[in-house]
Amino acid sequence: MNVITRDTGDLQARLRAHIGRHAEKQFDWDAFPSNRGFAELERAQMRYVGAGGSPKVGDVSTLKPEHFTVSLIHQPVGKYAAAHAHEIEEAFLVLQGVLTVGWERDGEVVEIGLGPRDMIVNVDSIPHGFRNSGVEPVLLSIMVGSARPLPPSYHAHPKDTDPDLARAFGAQPGRTIRFDPESEHPLQQHMARHVVRYAERRPHWDEAGIAHIVYVGGGAVAPVGNRKELLTIPRGCGVRGYSRDAEETFMVIGGCLSVGWEDGGRVAEARLGPRDLVFNPAGTTHWFRNDGVEDAQVFMVVGSGEPDGLSFVPA
Repeated sequence: MNVITRDTGDLQARLRAHIGRHAEKQFDWDAFPSNRGFAELERAQMRYVGAGGSPKVGDVSTLKPEHFTVSLIHQPVGKYAAAHAHEIEEAFLVLQGVLTVGWERDGEVVEIGLGPRDMIVNVDSIPHGFRNSGVEPVLLSIMVGSARPLPPSYHAHPKDTDPDLARAFGAQPGRTIRFDPESEHPLQQHMARHVVRYAERRPHWDEAGIAHIVYVGGGAVAPVGNRKELLTIPRGCGVRGYSRDAEETFMVIGGCLSVGWEDGGRVAEARLGPRDLVFNPAGTTHWFRNDGVEDAQVFMVVGSGEPDGLSFVPA
């Protein structure tokens, strides 16, 4: 019989060092130097894994990235992000508010409104911009599919073009097309393959009693470098220890979650609240359970696009 002992030393310290606590972090209003001097571009970034699209790669408060980055963005009402493109995919998961995202090709822009738990995966090399034209601040999680993405390439920045033209990206009469997933327009069809509506995805319930809503991989948006799922973990549910060949992050969206690591009969444990994140390195045996008072929702990102056949086993 294996004897399990609670670790109070090295393993616990390592687990603690792989957790980003929302309440212990700060939003950086100067995360994107290209926005300096342009009040209309104001937004704040909270970095969890890597620097994302910010050049602040030396931030010691963030977790070291391997195959992707994770950050939160706060965008006030009336602000916008100048149209830009990346060399790698960039996923937006809306957590609060309504975000308007536009994709541009050949002088036309397709625009879509995204609500809480909706996602768009912005394809590499396609110029995209976003704005908050709603009545409340937008909070979104941005996941970039590279540990050290290159700086964005701007296509309609107010420093390079007429400020009114830059602001109007995706809002110009005769140029803007409202998103229609049934349209035969090529850019519409391309965007439709990279949008996930939370309300339209049916969950899959596994043997551990956990609901999976797949966003990237498994028949949803085709994965490029990593997979993404929203897990709902009912009260009282938990899983036995498992490991993956790639890193895995959990960000708690709602409720609380207890997470643990196992190593040589020792166990370390921590409890996560809303907007806390844990980074589980490749090969780490780890587990989770919901011993809280409400169901927990957790957004999971796995640092590989290939399915690994792993199934959760109830604890």
